[in-house]
Amino acid sequence: MGLHQYIDGLSNLETLRRAPGFFKYEEHSVAAHSFKVASIAQMLGDIEEQAGQQVNWQRLYEKALNHDYTERFIGDIKTPVKYATPTLRKMLAGVEDTMTENFIEDEIPAEFQDIYRRRLGEGKDDTLEGKILSVSDKVDLLYEGYGEIEKGNPESVFLDIYRESLKTIAEFKDMASVQYFLNNILPDMLSEDFADRDHLVDLTHEILD
Repeated sequence: MGLHQYIDGLSNLETLRRAPGFFKYEEHSVAAHSFKVASIAQMLGDIEEQAGQQVNWQRLYEKALNHDYTERFIGDIKTPVKYATPTLRKMLAGVEDTMTENFIEDEIPAEFQDIYRRRLGEGKDDTLEGKILSVSDKVDLLYEGYGEIEKGNPESVFLDIYRESLKTIAEFKDMASVQYFLNNILPDMLSEDFADRDHLVDLTHEILD
């Protein structure tokens, strides 16, 4: 028993598509999402440090890189389904936790098991790094929704994705990195020229106001 199955699982993440079941102009894999979230988390971590916070970079990178690894076991379930009821969400989380623990016990060498329990566990906690992960995950999801809206995708789900992502980001507005995102990055996004721009600008102001 080595770490072969862990590495092999990385390839599985390349074939798992985000937002399954909806028409998209641009497909995104779970593997690509994990890389982007790690890159966004790095950027937000820099901003937090500039604001005087102390970032545990090992913890942040581990959380960001591995936060969706366990989707190799159950896939990327549609967000409306995943969050349909608290009971269903809890059941899905329980299945994921059980399958993750079985994977660690069956495939990860004993000397590394505690490390991978930490890495593959729920990363979105109340630590600074957990909050940065929560925001980074939603920033990438926001951009996925924005990218489809910008291209004129008629699926209303991408407006829902944009709306819910921005709402979640705004919940962390006490963080310096979120203030920077809302005041500097988001306006740049909305200054781009695309057909539904006025609608998206109005929706953004509605959410943030």
